[in-house]
Amino acid sequence: MNNLIRKTILGFIQLHVTLGILLFLPAGSIRFWQAWVYLGVFSVCNFLITAYLVKYDQKLLESRLNAGPMAEKEKSQKIIQAFTGLFFIGLFVISGLDFRFQWSQVPLYVVVIANLVITLGFLIIFFVFRESSYTSAIIEVTDKQKVISTGPYRIVRHPMYAGGLLLLLFTPIALGSFWALLLFFPLGIVIVLRLLDEENFLSEHLPGYREYCRKTRYRLIPLIW
Repeated sequence: MNNLIRKTILGFIQLHVTLGILLFLPAGSIRFWQAWVYLGVFSVCNFLITAYLVKYDQKLLESRLNAGPMAEKEKSQKIIQAFTGLFFIGLFVISGLDFRFQWSQVPLYVVVIANLVITLGFLIIFFVFRESSYTSAIIEVTDKQKVISTGPYRIVRHPMYAGGLLLLLFTPIALGSFWALLLFFPLGIVIVLRLLDEENFLSEHLPGYREYCRKTRYRLIPLIW
């Protein structure tokens, strides 16, 4: 087993254990069934994408493992990523507290639909990874990097953020919490700030990116923005 695979497995386990702690500890119970369903969907989707990268694009997999505020090279992104992580954690903690204190009553069919939309979000992310090997977890321009304008990049300039935001928007609902949705809005704002900062960086450092922006008008949502 090479070092990359070992690091990938360890990261996979750490992520899911952390999510479990963030959900079940505030919930005060392992009978938080929405969390079990969510973690099942999240784990399967994450595993399938990771398995694809292990087989077809280990270079991208390696770049995705180098993530977080400390991995960023730009000071602005370090700050943005720190707030992103804070609001991301809050999303799960409040969902757990919501289960404990029964603040929300989300119907079963709504939870099911939310998990289906989350699966769609992961599918969008998979298409992005399949189309581009330059989707690093940090904002950077690597040697020989080129502008990708095919696949989902023909529709919006940031399809990965689109898929990720879709996933995050429906996460509280899948976890049975309407109150945790309040955390999505500041989380969405910092992600948009990251997106705009990334566009400025790429426009300055990636040849052809300005032309791509003029050709592909919409950033996240087709026909809207």
